[in-house]
Amino acid sequence: MRSSRLCLSTVLLAAACAAHAQAPLPAMHGEGAVRWVCGGIGSDESTAMRAEMKSHPLSLLFARADGAYLASVDVQIQGAASARLRAGGPVCLIDLPDGKYTVQASIEGTSKSQTVTVGGGPRTLDFRF
Repeated sequence: MRSSRLCLSTVLLAAACAAHAQAPLPAMHGEGAVRWVCGGIGSDESTAMRAEMKSHPLSLLFARADGAYLASVDVQIQGAASARLRAGGPVCLIDLPDGKYTVQASIEGTSKSQTVTVGGGPRTLDFRF
């Protein structure tokens, strides 16, 4: 009896994890050689976006100085490829060719810029406003 309860608990936990891991991501968008998806509104989508960060060359995170997430951030990427986008959530997953980039993020009249070299593994830029 105890063994079957443990087995049932394991199956239920595995099913819950699989359902959680399969939370749908927003649609990918693109401009030239750059593709992106931005989101992370709500805990399921945020968890799904963060789980996918390791599968994309560049991830962007947007938050206030106090840690509260931000959305509607204007982003300009310049370098080996270029794109302009508006982040519809606090996490953006960016697919772009290897190279050196400058990423500028702007919200409510404030801009911040960071440089990054993409290639050889996923990179993350954290923008705090």
